[in-house]
Amino acid sequence: MKNIIALLAMCIAFSASSANPYIAKVYDFVPAPGQFVNVMPEYEEGDDKEAMLNKVAENICGNDIDGASPGMISLGAWGGYVVFGFDHPVVNVKGEYDFKIYGNAFAATGSSSGGSCEPGIVMVSYDENGNGVPDDKWYELAGSEYGKSETIHDYKMTYYKPAADHVANPDPANRYITDRTYAKWEDNKGNSGYVMKNSFHSQAYWPEWIEDETMEFEGSRLADNATDKSGNGSNYVLSFYDYGYVDNQPNASDPGFNIEWAVDSDGKSVNLPAVHFIKVYSAINQYCGWIGETSTEICGGEDLHPDTILSGIESNFTCVNEPVEYYTVQGVKVENPVNGIFVKRQGNKVTKVIL
Repeated sequence: MKNIIALLAMCIAFSASSANPYIAKVYDFVPAPGQFVNVMPEYEEGDDKEAMLNKVAENICGNDIDGASPGMISLGAWGGYVVFGFDHPVVNVKGEYDFKIYGNAFAATGSSSGGSCEPGIVMVSYDENGNGVPDDKWYELAGSEYGKSETIHDYKMTYYKPAADHVANPDPANRYITDRTYAKWEDNKGNSGYVMKNSFHSQAYWPEWIEDETMEFEGSRLADNATDKSGNGSNYVLSFYDYGYVDNQPNASDPGFNIEWAVDSDGKSVNLPAVHFIKVYSAINQYCGWIGETSTEICGGEDLHPDTILSGIESNFTCVNEPVEYYTVQGVKVENPVNGIFVKRQGNKVTKVIL
């Protein structure tokens, strides 16, 4: 028995010595309208979705995580998102932070509670069907604000593309707002408003490669975190949340994310052995005068324990072909299965290891 268990562990372990600890793949990128859209990364005439995904990858993949541009992407206003992954599953190590995602948050001079904080919510997914694409269930990592009454779950928002003949509508009371009715939004709570344009960014705020007239997003919305310390709109401070969000605290003081925080759509904890895909989306619907919309920025990510061995799995095996030449276990290819490991098969699915 012990020998077989040892052989099984050896068989399904992956060699993490060759694992890249940094983001390696970008699967999707759909920013909501915002002042840094078409700039981070830069859109060039003729760019399509694939070209933009390549540019996002250039900015956030690898170990350039100093938070300086280039090397950063913006998700735009509430709901805008990016989906990425590593070249291996990120293992859920009990009681430890599992990965970090770097942003550009910073503290105001003399403050430890706020400064520039534009939180993004993190979703994770386990490749249950083993096809290598993010089409399985998503689970939210429940940060410090998840259970608070101010947080709105099942939030939805629709943005409307400005008409081709749209005429800018400057704000006479604020010389920095060059168009206060640029891109209209409506949510499922009966509210509406606009993503405004400001004098610091004159390019289109609507993603140029997206031809649709509307964009719809859904998820959780965190409470507004901005305070106008000046009283006249000249000094906004965006407060830090305690934990669990991207671009929420300075990179040096943010310990990262724990896969054990994962919850399902009903808020119930789920036990994920690892995650293959990570999604981050802007979590606050807020506009702060000349500073603009609150938009999450990302400049890299890192697996905090890439050398961890993934082993001892008893389910979610996929038998790739017949006769058996290899298995995939949680997305890891296992060649030449060890003799003496017995499996219960149903068609091409291996559902249980019998020792």
